[in-house]
Amino acid sequence: MAKYVGAIDQGTTSTRFMIFDHDGHEVARHQLEHEQIMPQAGWVEHDPHEIWEATQDVVEGALGRAGITADDLAAIGVTNQRETTVVWDRRTGEPYYNAIVWQDTRTDAIAAALERGDAGTLIRERAGLPPAPYFAGGKIQWILENVDGVRADADAGHAIFGTIDSWLIWWLTGGPDGGMHMTDVTNASRTMLMDLETLAWDDELLAIFDVPRSMLPQIRSSSEVYGPTSADGPFGGEVAIAGDLGDQHAALVGQVCFEPGELKNTYGTGNFLVLNTGTEIVRSTNGLVTTLAYRFGDAPPVYALEGSIAVTGSAIQWLRDQLGVIKAAAETEGLAASVDDNGGVCFVPAFSGLFAPYWRSDARGVIVGLSRYNTVAHIARAALEAICYQSKDVVDAMVADAGLDLQILRVDGGVTANELCMQIQADVLGVPVSRPVVAETTALGAAYAAGLAVGYWAGTDELVANWNESKQWEPAWTPAQRDAGHAQWKKAVERTFGWVDVD
Repeated sequence: MAKYVGAIDQGTTSTRFMIFDHDGHEVARHQLEHEQIMPQAGWVEHDPHEIWEATQDVVEGALGRAGITADDLAAIGVTNQRETTVVWDRRTGEPYYNAIVWQDTRTDAIAAALERGDAGTLIRERAGLPPAPYFAGGKIQWILENVDGVRADADAGHAIFGTIDSWLIWWLTGGPDGGMHMTDVTNASRTMLMDLETLAWDDELLAIFDVPRSMLPQIRSSSEVYGPTSADGPFGGEVAIAGDLGDQHAALVGQVCFEPGELKNTYGTGNFLVLNTGTEIVRSTNGLVTTLAYRFGDAPPVYALEGSIAVTGSAIQWLRDQLGVIKAAAETEGLAASVDDNGGVCFVPAFSGLFAPYWRSDARGVIVGLSRYNTVAHIARAALEAICYQSKDVVDAMVADAGLDLQILRVDGGVTANELCMQIQADVLGVPVSRPVVAETTALGAAYAAGLAVGYWAGTDELVANWNESKQWEPAWTPAQRDAGHAQWKKAVERTFGWVDVD
């Protein structure tokens, strides 16, 4: 048996390849950032070619660091920023336009129009999602309507769509020379185009967005052998691609949340809380989305409730890159710890509107409660608190929707290295917060899906046995402190509403 399993983790700000052993321990990694293209307010794009080039570089870099070749890999999995949309020419591999990122708000008007008509109800019922700029369907429609030549090529069968997993798998398996055009159920569930029950593209939903079926990838399981990499690709040989999940679903698998009622929170560019609801589709009445958790092979699909938060870790990047008040993200911990509290300041980073549980595309970011007493340290602390309060809003919605009795919150992602932030999270929620030894559970989950498909791991029991806790934070606030802090936060959230007009 091959010694290792690899995972391509293509995220919003960077791409990495990680290699894991049978115990789920990291063997090697290589990671590269890519450019964030913002041509105008509310627009966020990526260069698909830059992402593919970075993917090749990180694969070669990690293999080199581990001192191994493709022959040492049992399989590879792919995980990705989910709703980010690419449309390209299947004949050449040339994108018609930059990738439109999940944070992009240019499709506000499309989403608003759907809400005014009967389509919003159908999308919620069929796809489990509210009409929102977040999801891929409107982004495809925008490209078809606004980029010259795409509609004609789509009608002729030349223009094809994919989220980033599809883009990478197509290139890894040959690109224009026979590359596989596919995605998995988790990524497909983020398009507003897939029926949650049939796990197939839905004709009525396609008609709403005027998307030709010929553009769409084949929908597969999250864990099965799709095919081999091409010999002339970055692996330098054939290795089975056997796992594909959107990043938050991969993190759920990496956190081994295989039982209904188990919940994880991933802290990255945004925050994403996902609750396993088992094989039952639970419809939200509190601002969450119903989505796929994962599907392994031919087993019944597992569903989830999700609360997506657009801006958390990226608010720290904003303090660094746009305001220049810090030089590195890690500085926020010491800066925020230098004051006892937020000094009355609340920071609601609604840069892309508000996602769950509010779904307000008319919202924009605010910093409120300022006085001459306040310093940048108070703003830094308010930024950390914003990460935690936005998560609390989603947890409260999950408690209401699923009758969840939260005992502990499992956390992962880069922001969990900020121990003050994790302590605030425990204080705000009033329950312990637990971080695993392997905090990069997104890549680990993609590796687990691929390894299960080829028998590298015999079953999920082995994966559960691999999970170990690194640290746990206990809540220290009194109930009165918790209530007062949340009430102040809710007042600040209301100040973001109606800042921009959505036609």
